[in-house]
Amino acid sequence: VGLLRTGPTGHPQMNRRWFPCASPTDALACIQYTTAMISELLPPKTGLAFPALSALRPAWTDEAALVREVDEVLRPGGYRIVGAFDDDEPHPLAVAGFRVGHSLAWGHYIHVSDLSTLAAGRGRGFAPQLLDWVKSEAERLGCDGLHLDSGVSAARRAAHRVYFNAGYEISAHHFMQSSS
Repeated sequence: VGLLRTGPTGHPQMNRRWFPCASPTDALACIQYTTAMISELLPPKTGLAFPALSALRPAWTDEAALVREVDEVLRPGGYRIVGAFDDDEPHPLAVAGFRVGHSLAWGHYIHVSDLSTLAAGRGRGFAPQLLDWVKSEAERLGCDGLHLDSGVSAARRAAHRVYFNAGYEISAHHFMQSSS
């Protein structure tokens, strides 16, 4: 844990230099954060993402079923998971599930479909660090942009602040209709 001056998006970013603040009052941009170890979760490690994914998607109550869905259905379509690990935890305190795609509207892009931080990891900078990792991956892959959908309930306000601070903006409404 340390006090660091944040970057233009309002949070520390991986693989960049950050200089210690003289004191917490010398700049509004000083925050306290924990640097996570960011790692992609490949089979057979998919189950490590279960606590964070099931917190975001509570309908998934069975770890084995979620792992099968991710590994057998989602991964063949390009879905990937990256986790933010703290030294003291065997599983990631935050995860991002995303896929690379192509479309006429967005070109070559990454879509973050799942971003979840467990209660024990909230406020520690893990979600911004995951978004930075995904952004770096998009740059490495030559993507034109990043996209992320988020629910609009009042309970999602803190998450929305994370997205705005990471440089995301609301660019469209996402409509849906049940097929049954």
